[in-house]
Amino acid sequence: MCGRLSQYHGIHDFVAALSIPNALINYGGDQPLELYNAAPPAQLALFHQEGQFLRADRVRWGWRPHWAMDRAASIKARVDRIAHNPFFRAIWPHRAIIPIDNWFEWVDEGGPKKQPYLIRRKDRAPILCTAIGQYPHAEHEPDEHDGFVFICADSKGGMVAMHDWQPVTLSPELAREWLNPATPKERAEQIMLLQWEPTEAFEWFKVDRPVGNIRNRQSSVINRYQRSV
Repeated sequence: MCGRLSQYHGIHDFVAALSIPNALINYGGDQPLELYNAAPPAQLALFHQEGQFLRADRVRWGWRPHWAMDRAASIKARVDRIAHNPFFRAIWPHRAIIPIDNWFEWVDEGGPKKQPYLIRRKDRAPILCTAIGQYPHAEHEPDEHDGFVFICADSKGGMVAMHDWQPVTLSPELAREWLNPATPKERAEQIMLLQWEPTEAFEWFKVDRPVGNIRNRQSSVINRYQRSV
């Protein structure tokens, strides 16, 4: 996962994909998010569970513990290390789902510049990515230390021969279990290690190279593409 994605649907579209009947505490807004080419430290919408309620917030992509402020913020963490890594110990219990529409990867195809690809689900449903982080809740107002990291897994040789790591994504049923505070940490670890969605759930397309320009945030970066061979 290279650190570029799209999150353009609205909070309520993503809630519908999760199929969670709980009442929603929505700090993410009601309008479409319209993030077509987001990169760290963008504020992304995420879901976490607060008691019996599902809560949506906009939180910075990237996090580091208070004792490591001299280090760069992490934007992702390896699934096989995150549960027992001291760097992430403080946020490991704080599970979240980041719903996205697609993400991007860059491939060296022998040309002067790498070719960007858009990756999305074949059924066009939102991609429900696992994450952990520090974010607002009833007893914690938003502050400058809030942030999150994606959980990423070895993509078994590289998704479409592009990249060694991909976000750990879950079915709606498993996403609900992941979010549930009553889910034991041992079960949460099992979900992220063994039950993430396979490569076969996704498809990929070449997209225009202007997506590489982080200042290009228009919908055109995902509208003009070619189906890969």
